[in-house]
Amino acid sequence: MSWQQYVDSNLLGTGKIQRAAIFGLDGSLWATSSNLSVTAPEAAALVKGFTDPSGLRAAGIFIAGVKYFTLRADDRAIYGKQSQNGACIAKTKQAIIIGIYESPVQAGEANKVVEGLADYLLSVNY
Repeated sequence: MSWQQYVDSNLLGTGKIQRAAIFGLDGSLWATSSNLSVTAPEAAALVKGFTDPSGLRAAGIFIAGVKYFTLRADDRAIYGKQSQNGACIAKTKQAIIIGIYESPVQAGEANKVVEGLADYLLSVNY
């Protein structure tokens, strides 16, 4: 399965995620939905946030120019909230998975989708 298929089927295809991307831990773009444009500095800040979340906690999470209030930032997942919408970013051995959800989807529903894909990728050594 291509990385783009993971975005299209496993994330967007659930109906719980409206925009998504997968980046390598080196900041390289592996796949993205057509309606999401994450900048290189934004991706780098997210990758760094898994080892040093202080910047995300202080300044917030920025994805495609939108600022999200940081709810959680640890070595497993980063959660952000912006009004009724939000973001879930999960880390695997080689990548980060970004999922953006919009109301009426609830945070828990979106987090389950993004972290579920991360768990699968971890199980196959990605």
